[in-house]
Amino acid sequence: MEADFGGENRSTRWQELSFAIVGLGLIGGSYAKALRKLGVKQIIGIERDAATLQEAKQQGLVDIGMTEPDNRLKEANVIICAIYPEAIVGFIAVNVDFFNESVLLTDVAGIKNDMISRGQALLKDGMEFISGHPMAGRQGSGLGMSDAHIFQNANYIIVPEKHNTQAAVSWLEQFALALGCKHTVQVTPAQHDATIAYTSNLPHVTAVALMDSASFDDKTKYFVAGSFRDGTRVADINPELWCNLFLANREKVADEIDKYMEQLALWRDALRSDDGEKLKELMRKAGARRRELF
Repeated sequence: MEADFGGENRSTRWQELSFAIVGLGLIGGSYAKALRKLGVKQIIGIERDAATLQEAKQQGLVDIGMTEPDNRLKEANVIICAIYPEAIVGFIAVNVDFFNESVLLTDVAGIKNDMISRGQALLKDGMEFISGHPMAGRQGSGLGMSDAHIFQNANYIIVPEKHNTQAAVSWLEQFALALGCKHTVQVTPAQHDATIAYTSNLPHVTAVALMDSASFDDKTKYFVAGSFRDGTRVADINPELWCNLFLANREKVADEIDKYMEQLALWRDALRSDDGEKLKELMRKAGARRRELF
């Protein structure tokens, strides 16, 4: 363990750092696999489900496994919280006495609101919470679906607050790139939650709505091609996790649904009025924007 890891000396010598991962599901397991590829000194896995923890041990993803934190957690220079957003503050409150005195905490939560400032307020002097959100994932859930490659060429959102040091921000940027991410961007918690409502929450709502449509029947599978497959890819999601994310960001998600319904209304009205020029205008605008993204 590096004695000078804290303060302005946040080391990026990965092989000298010990990491703890809280939650060994899809994202937590993917971090563990990516950290193995980085060759970090040690990985501590914290997972309440004993069967999942045993599976992680059998796969060699963790060096120390525990269902509840204990003093061994002090060995971790970095703690990655890959659990539900509302559980992160509770984890810190209950276990802060087990943290290394210069620990750096980060998270992967898809909703931030006031979670970051509340978490930092529970930490002791010398400890720091710098929030992050890798825009990485895949269909399904659980450790069995984890994959180190989900970070390749992904975007990594960093959400610094006033309490964060430049050393912590720089460290998280370097860590994201080391995982394989292509870009990092810094935003405020409010900017994060508003944009995520549009780029992540709304597409998941749309995919689920398509699959739940009254038009779905036992013959649908014979009419499916690329567009329907791509448009519904994220419909098979973890209901517990996503229900929490939707409700935690409910006002912003509802606002995005309103905006989406406005766009659908333009399509409906153009179709019913036989307005081909309006339809082409909508498609040209969307096509130009899509080309700017990719």
